[in-house]
Amino acid sequence: MQCIATTKLAADAAATKQRDPRLHQIASLLGLLLYGMASGHLDVGATQVAVTLAAAQATQLLGARVHGRPFDPRSAWITGLSLSLLLRTMHPLLAVAGACLAIGSKLVLRWRGRHVFNPAAFALIVLMLATDGSVWVSPGQWGSTAFFGFLLMCAGGLVVHRAQRSDVTATFLVAYVGLVGARAVWLGDPWAIPLHHLENGALLLFAFFMISDPKTTPASRGGRMAFAAAVAVAAFTVQFSLYRPNGLIWSLVCLAPLVPILDRLHPDDPYEWPTKIGQRAAPAAPHPPKRRYACAPLP
Repeated sequence: MQCIATTKLAADAAATKQRDPRLHQIASLLGLLLYGMASGHLDVGATQVAVTLAAAQATQLLGARVHGRPFDPRSAWITGLSLSLLLRTMHPLLAVAGACLAIGSKLVLRWRGRHVFNPAAFALIVLMLATDGSVWVSPGQWGSTAFFGFLLMCAGGLVVHRAQRSDVTATFLVAYVGLVGARAVWLGDPWAIPLHHLENGALLLFAFFMISDPKTTPASRGGRMAFAAAVAVAAFTVQFSLYRPNGLIWSLVCLAPLVPILDRLHPDDPYEWPTKIGQRAAPAAPHPPKRRYACAPLP
């Protein structure tokens, strides 16, 4: 009998089946933005959108040149579109500053090769603190048609790219929706009140595109679920106990330093985006290969 050894990377088997989820995210965000601007549900002008997207791409290009890396516009597209949907200001230069802060934070605020904060959330918090009311976050009341259409696109993205970070989104939504529902039961509120609070485009944007960012969430599944639950509890506390707006974004930014701690407690392979258009997503450092031996009779 002659034994033939074959090598297979077990960690890559599932990952290679998944294409880059950012392409679906860009299409979803861009579709929502164009629909909202055309229907009038989004109170944002074309000028602000244009300067935000341009500033995000310019900062990404500058960072790529400074660090000697190839220019990849995909993450900058997601950040620019997210800021276009959420950031509101009467001054276009502040929109430009937001895009530069968001992309710049990815390049500067890093820990062991990964950026610490979600770029869009970090920029929103910094600008709201620094401008004293000149920047605010859109309440996300985009109308029921836009809300449910965006929900379908987000859910479709989870199905297509189910091996990415859907556990973060699911854990967060279960925890947050559960807390809001429990509060309504405790207070004896009619269900129309919590449903109105949850029928919010900003909540969907946060759950499907911000907290689920693979680069700013823990590497292990247990760490991701613990982080998502902690963000949900913190956001609920800020919103309903401290009675402060933007609890989702505040909680995500304030709890971001927990990610390195959870990675240390529950180490796993960090996620890496594909480096080329069309390349499939894969973990950054796969586990050692497993060898399989197939025995065949000699001829």
